[in-house]
Amino acid sequence: MNGARALIETLANCGVELCLANPGTSEMHLVQALDQVPQMRSVLALFEGVCTGAADGYGRMTGKPAATLLHLGPGLANGIANLHNARKAGTPIINLVGNHPQFHMGYDAPLTSDIDTLARNFSCWIKSCSTADTLAQDGAEAYTATLRATPGSQGQISTLILGADAAWGDAPGLARANGIPRRAQVDDSNVENVARVLQSGEKCVVVLEHDGATPASLEIAGRISAKTGCRIMTGTFPARIDGGPGAVAVERMPYFPEHIQASLADVKHLILVGGQEPASFFAYQTTPSRLVPEGCDVHTLARIEEDATSALQQLSERVAADSAAATRFQRADMTVPSGEMNTRNMLQAIAATLPENVIVATDSGAGNAAQPACQTAAANSWLSLTGGAIGQGSPVATGAALACPDRRVLTLLGDGGAAYTIQSLWTQAREQLNVTTVIFANRKYNILNIEYGRLGVTDVGPIAASLFDIGNPDIDWEMLSKSMGVPAATAHTAEEFARLLARSYQEPGPFLIQAMC
Repeated sequence: MNGARALIETLANCGVELCLANPGTSEMHLVQALDQVPQMRSVLALFEGVCTGAADGYGRMTGKPAATLLHLGPGLANGIANLHNARKAGTPIINLVGNHPQFHMGYDAPLTSDIDTLARNFSCWIKSCSTADTLAQDGAEAYTATLRATPGSQGQISTLILGADAAWGDAPGLARANGIPRRAQVDDSNVENVARVLQSGEKCVVVLEHDGATPASLEIAGRISAKTGCRIMTGTFPARIDGGPGAVAVERMPYFPEHIQASLADVKHLILVGGQEPASFFAYQTTPSRLVPEGCDVHTLARIEEDATSALQQLSERVAADSAAATRFQRADMTVPSGEMNTRNMLQAIAATLPENVIVATDSGAGNAAQPACQTAAANSWLSLTGGAIGQGSPVATGAALACPDRRVLTLLGDGGAAYTIQSLWTQAREQLNVTTVIFANRKYNILNIEYGRLGVTDVGPIAASLFDIGNPDIDWEMLSKSMGVPAATAHTAEEFARLLARSYQEPGPFLIQAMC
């Protein structure tokens, strides 16, 4: 047994079930090992950013790490944007990055680079000195390092950089993981302090993120809100939030800093559960970066690495909220809109046709705007753009569909973000994944127009206009989709859009809708 076989079989025995791969020459022994260990499913992507984004989507839906197989430093570099998003989401991922053997490094071959430096941007665990003797154990340790707690909660990214000689050398055998670490428990004084604050009668907002935003945590937080009158709120871009009719009603923090300030204007106590203080997404000359109101005290019930669900349960008992009835989203009558394709009609069409138990993956723009309307339409799991690096929506949807083949996945993309990782469609077609992709084709980076206006610029010059415009030439998303094996159609009206959405949900496999807006 060589090192590659020992590594892959060890990871499979640990419970790693999926490898998203874009291999090269340095990874050939790992490819051979994947052929020999069929219990780990191998899925090819045409671009490394699809591999890493799909691993993110898979991890958000399962709480378990997928592996990526990437080709040296440039391959890893191509995947970094979506690894940045995954780090912000707290997703467990194991990156397997091939490298030259040590004896070849001194020749500075074309693909030689400092892979460790690249990996430090997003990894909690890195190893680059494996041998055939240690490779299996290194894989087991990489697996353990991805999981801060039990599956389904906050995770981390491990990067194992392995020279080809470690893969092809003889290995002593398999290794076993050391077990999944348990989350740290909060201090009793945290619970007592927050309980006193909630019972003070002053206005409080509880911000729930990561482990604090799981369905179990939201149920408890909903009861605490009902008992004490505090508001409960997620961050602007939660990694995953399960909602829809019957789910606990929770606010979502706005995006623009002035809207966050307005939402928190009269709040005297901000209570953090699994997250951090609200900060402006970008810096502005006239707006503070820290968005906690003047005179508002910040309290931490549970840090990101601590057991937020347990902390909330202790708090619920302390404030006698266990029998309180949480406020829940209520189902609303949804009518299919008619007329032109404006923002309101598009969002209404999405909500009116939304299938039950859908997974929604968004990038930026209109996808985020659809979230509130959909909470009264159908049960859903919403996967947001956690790190701000556009190009995550389609890969994350691909990974979510691999994780949950019995659920329909809806991807809502701007045409700017879609252009980053459109190769996802090819993988969706090859694997026949149940993904509906909507591309809002407005032919521009619309958010940049908005941000430019926020500078006070009322007269956009020709150079600025050209840098925000992604027409000339226009991308025909319908033709591009069909060329990658995904059926597609174009919607020019709200009625067409709703009809195509409904059709896509009824037919197995992927489908793309170009929404002209």
